[in-house]
Amino acid sequence: MATKPGSRQVNIYEAKSHLSQLVKEAAAGAEIIIAKAGQPMARLVSMASEPRAERKPGRLKGQVWMADDFDESSPEVIALFYGDDEDSGGEA
Repeated sequence: MATKPGSRQVNIYEAKSHLSQLVKEAAAGAEIIIAKAGQPMARLVSMASEPRAERKPGRLKGQVWMADDFDESSPEVIALFYGDDEDSGGEA
């Protein structure tokens, strides 16, 4: 893997020893390739340099189903959640 212009390769030991400085460089726009035994293993880049996927409303239309009564509560569930008056002798 050839490094791009504006990037540099460092070994893992150097990356561990100088991580703060490497993060500052990456945040400023540099690309840091971290290698082990000369083999590139990871890439340190600015978060701003990664493009975000564009959100598209309605992508799941027709793939999601919701029951008509999805927001109705079962009396049994309500009794379990709040306690059943019959079990407590009618006192709240």
